Amino acid sequence: MTNKISLVLNGETVKTDCRPDTTVLEWLRGERLLRGSKEGCAEGDCGACSVLVRRAGEENYSPANSCIMLMGQLEGGNLTTVEGLAASGPDGHEVQQVMAENGSSQCGFCTPGIVCSLAGLMDRNQSPSDSDIHDALAGNLCRCTGYRPIVEAAHAAAAAATAKSDVLQASKVDLDPADGVGDDGCRFYLPKTLQELVGLRAEHPDAELLAGGTDKALAVAHAKERWPKTISTRNVAELRAINTQDGAIHFGGATTWEEVLPHLEAHWPSFATLVRRFGSTQIRAMGTMAGNLANASPIGDGAPCLIALNASITLANQDGERTLPLDAFFLDYRKSALAADEVIKSVSVPLPTEGEAFRVYKISKRYDQDISTVCGAFNLKLTDGKVTSARIAYGGMAATPLRATSAEDALIGQDLHDAAVLQAAKQAIGSTFTPMTDMRGSAQYRAKVAVNLLDRYVRDISGETVEVMAL
Repeated sequence: MTNKISLVLNGETVKTDCRPDTTVLEWLRGERLLRGSKEGCAEGDCGACSVLVRRAGEENYSPANSCIMLMGQLEGGNLTTVEGLAASGPDGHEVQQVMAENGSSQCGFCTPGIVCSLAGLMDRNQSPSDSDIHDALAGNLCRCTGYRPIVEAAHAAAAAATAKSDVLQASKVDLDPADGVGDDGCRFYLPKTLQELVGLRAEHPDAELLAGGTDKALAVAHAKERWPKTISTRNVAELRAINTQDGAIHFGGATTWEEVLPHLEAHWPSFATLVRRFGSTQIRAMGTMAGNLANASPIGDGAPCLIALNASITLANQDGERTLPLDAFFLDYRKSALAADEVIKSVSVPLPTEGEAFRVYKISKRYDQDISTVCGAFNLKLTDGKVTSARIAYGGMAATPLRATSAEDALIGQDLHDAAVLQAAKQAIGSTFTPMTDMRGSAQYRAKVAVNLLDRYVRDISGETVEVMAL
């Protein structure tokens, strides 16, 4: 444990004795007087605060929302801001140059975050497609609606660049992260092994357990909460592993959605599309699969997919490990089976078998980065036109993510295209859920959508092109 946080800021190794639960944005704009990064929403939605982050051992920088990232999470890491990019030459980074030449900045409030997002894209991808650029910009809101010249500038910058940005290459320095930072007023623990993690969890059951913080850190950014003790899972080697064995992919509890995404694209493209929708590049680089499950939110989009895919979850403490089906993990609203001394070690997802057809549909008011009104996940296996297995799960329809087991029973052994069979399954869905009415939709609307999504699934796997962008 050390009192000072050490990091590489814009290529320079610096130390600070700020509280580890200070947001990175607050530290940049306050102590460091680097005010290019702006606070727009303070919840990771608008991207005005975007910076570039790299941790020891990682090859590339990733954009992240500094408004919901805590300084303790940066111990031993690299941080580059728009000011650091500007130092790469007389006209700044390639993206800055072409955005200036192309008139891509209007009011300018969002521009620093956009520059960081695009510079991060170019650090990872030297020849981005139009789709890559749009994905990189999905977490940056331009209130002046000036996206066309921004996309043009991104293409121009990629075409002009002959190598990765010198400033990002030069600023990559590997520091050895301490196992903890802070003092008696605020301690931020950074264990490196699972044994250390569960030991700290047992010793400090009142500490905040922090994965990516893309949801949990809102309490700091919005409500200005202070956390006397925090335990981070980020540096635990066992929780960063992804491996395939025994017919399943095992995702460590601290793997980020960005790290998970290639595996989803390979096996469950529909799931990958959903992940790109509910998390921007900034969010995916920080948020973890385990964190998405641990908060036990009924509208967390990862849970319905994983339940439909028959995922299991492994929990660990000092006494050992236990594994349970994911649909048994959620107990009630915001309550799970995770004990006070446990952590999520891994999430295991069986690989698809022949005949399985998985789809997930998210209905929301905005296509990207919005909370679901209803999320429906369907995973049916068909043999000779008959349903031989079925798993259907919904989010936003109950106090927890929930399976529609009665609808599954109505489909198994039946012809999926039989109108009477589908009607029976729809009736079963209707009797399973008693949704609520809130600002995102009425109970009646949710009930109707949930039933209609089964129709959409049948049409989808039959080869029809069905795309619902938003409400």
